[in-house]
Amino acid sequence: MDAVERTNTTLIFGRPDRLPVDLHNFQPAAAAMGIPLQEVFRNGELLAESQIRAWREFGHDVILLESGTSSSAEACGVEVVYRDDAAPVATRPALSSLEDVEKLRPLDPWTTFPWSEILKATRIVAREIGDRAYIIGRGDQGPFSLALMLRGYEAFMLDIALNEKPHLIERLLDYCRETATRFAMAQIEAGAHATSIGESPSGPDVVSPRHYRRWAFPHQVRMIGAFRAQGKVIAHHICGNVASILDDFVATGAQITEIDHKTDLAKARDAARGKTTILGPIDTNLLAFGTPDAVDAACREAIDTMRGNAPFHTGFILGPGCALAPETPDDNIHALVEAARKYGRNDDQP
Repeated sequence: MDAVERTNTTLIFGRPDRLPVDLHNFQPAAAAMGIPLQEVFRNGELLAESQIRAWREFGHDVILLESGTSSSAEACGVEVVYRDDAAPVATRPALSSLEDVEKLRPLDPWTTFPWSEILKATRIVAREIGDRAYIIGRGDQGPFSLALMLRGYEAFMLDIALNEKPHLIERLLDYCRETATRFAMAQIEAGAHATSIGESPSGPDVVSPRHYRRWAFPHQVRMIGAFRAQGKVIAHHICGNVASILDDFVATGAQITEIDHKTDLAKARDAARGKTTILGPIDTNLLAFGTPDAVDAACREAIDTMRGNAPFHTGFILGPGCALAPETPDDNIHALVEAARKYGRNDDQP
């Protein structure tokens, strides 16, 4: 099987020849270019080149293409600072009050920076290696996360806690869902096999399960459902320990559910089986600061846990639990990729 066949087989819970392996490596890939990271993240050609170089070096099956977690926020008017040694970071929110939601307007992903540069990168990568690697063009932040960035972290947390203007909160979430959907769909139109959203601020490490189910979950379901209705594949990422919302997380309907090392993998496996493919969960701190042997051991443990008593490996893509740090050593990345080949084989594959 090639990488695309292997990944597609995994997503329908079939029997791949081995587990696919993903790299969430936009930062180390950019760092390997030898120029300030902000130059890479502002330029679609450079972003594409960084990902293609990394794929040639590591030979991973799944490319998760993005430039950080602030591209949609910047497109919507949030002030963003580009840095030389790390991903861009959002600073000043776009909305000083919930009433400002009335000023928000629909955006064209193909002409709005930085979306336009990211889509350019997706087109290049898809054209150059899209027949040999499964490309997930990240749609950046999902509805809840984007709303939080537009309004500002503390202000939005206070808005939903007080719930004094629920109609305006819903208006903001509606706008953010529609905006996120537009960019994520453009990623697929640009040639990606699938897309992905990040909703980490909606997880239990930030908000209560009650607030997750009230404000985030319905919009995640609607957005993901729009992709599924068109036969498109979408991944969904929430950082941290998601045990208390695990069933809801799976019930959003995403074909790929991204988890990190803080969530009990056996519980995630049982909740996901036959419903969604798990992607992750290797600790990014281990990948950045551990040894290749330690990475190998963590990967083997995760692979064994995910297989459980099943007759063959399926419904699992091995990868980092979140974005790799810029300084992650090549040897550790190689160890991650090689672990899928060593321990994830289905030798009885017909």
